[in-house]
Amino acid sequence: MEVNVKKVNNIISKVYEGSIANELGIEVGDLLISVNDQAVHDIIEYRFLLSDEYLEVEVKKINGEVYVYEIEKDYDEDLGIEFTNPIIDQAKSCRNKCVFCFIDQLPKGMRETLYFKDDDSRLSFLQGNFITLTNMSEEDINNIIKYRISPINISVHTTNPELRQKMIKNKFAGRLYSIMQRLAKAQIQMNCQIVLCPGYNDKEELIRTVSDLSKLYPYVNSAAAVPVGITKHREHLPNLEIFNEKTAGEAIDLVNELQEKYLKELGTRFIFLSDEFYIMANKKLLDYDEYEGFIQFENGVGMISKLEREIQDQLKILKPDKISKNKKVSIATGHSAYEFIKSMANDIMEKYSNLEINVYKIVNNFFGETITVSGLITATDIIDQLKDKDLGETLYIPRSMLKADEEIFLDNITLEELIKTMEIEVIPCLNEGKDFVDKILK
Repeated sequence: MEVNVKKVNNIISKVYEGSIANELGIEVGDLLISVNDQAVHDIIEYRFLLSDEYLEVEVKKINGEVYVYEIEKDYDEDLGIEFTNPIIDQAKSCRNKCVFCFIDQLPKGMRETLYFKDDDSRLSFLQGNFITLTNMSEEDINNIIKYRISPINISVHTTNPELRQKMIKNKFAGRLYSIMQRLAKAQIQMNCQIVLCPGYNDKEELIRTVSDLSKLYPYVNSAAAVPVGITKHREHLPNLEIFNEKTAGEAIDLVNELQEKYLKELGTRFIFLSDEFYIMANKKLLDYDEYEGFIQFENGVGMISKLEREIQDQLKILKPDKISKNKKVSIATGHSAYEFIKSMANDIMEKYSNLEINVYKIVNNFFGETITVSGLITATDIIDQLKDKDLGETLYIPRSMLKADEEIFLDNITLEELIKTMEIEVIPCLNEGKDFVDKILK
């Protein structure tokens, strides 16, 4: 039996012991063709189809034979298989030319996957990626609603149709709000991001955007604004201003007013700024409780306040004799988090007098000094700036410097290669207080 499987990549990578698939003899390397006569194009369809209590699952074995397995199961029971590609078929590439696009500002010679612009609703649901909705066909929108793909993360930037077309450079960019209205009507949850660009979508335009989004509450449950990032690799790209102490302070004052307004009207502050704004403006961040559960944490909103509380809580429960001998270690971080990490290191050393922690601020020479977040620090800059320093017995780095599913930096240098070059133990720390403290104290 000939089966055309060119359009899908439903190769089974794992079969769980004792699962339905395991009992049926489905194996790693087999190919899922269909469920109840429907081709499976992505994991969302797969999960939706799996909710039926009676299934006919068509599988192509490694030897080329095709079997149809008849399965009776509970509606919420899984088959117990995973696939080589989490979205099964190919992700949709973004066709936008955003004036602020970070990928367009990457230097040549980095790993190939970094240059892929994704604008796929399935990636938004599965991996937290933000999409612009400009790549959505009518079928795609209907599938989001049909398969209950929720929440989805949307790069809004502005709800002004003409301005959005100008910023994203896509003729379909202006229809964003009508799509979001449809999704809200279908009770699809949406998280929104605004890349704030001085002179484009700030000030009055930001007020308009937040006002429009608030009308879709609670299905749009919040919005986060992050400052535009400019690297030194912007040849032939539009001129963009970046925020400074004065303009960042103005943005904070504006958002403070909006937060007060929506706290009264909706019971939530609704719009939040990333920590970078407060650091640039030398202004106090919101208090821990004011971040309302850190619903925009992945956008860098409240990371410092959350980590500070977690570190202090962890220090309270640890015994003063946690370290039995003198110990010297170092931490590498970016410009944005430097003062905070230094302060936290001092708090740890105050409790443990036989511990010395040196904190080093890594200047981002790879992308340019205007890039200040730790997650964009490369191994090259760590090596160049710390190779002659006395780092003690261990160097700690934020886990965000590495690829999410692999221990490799943005400049294609692995953690293992960094360790060999630096000739020192290098340990990544999660952005969690317990992990941070426990790894330093060991």
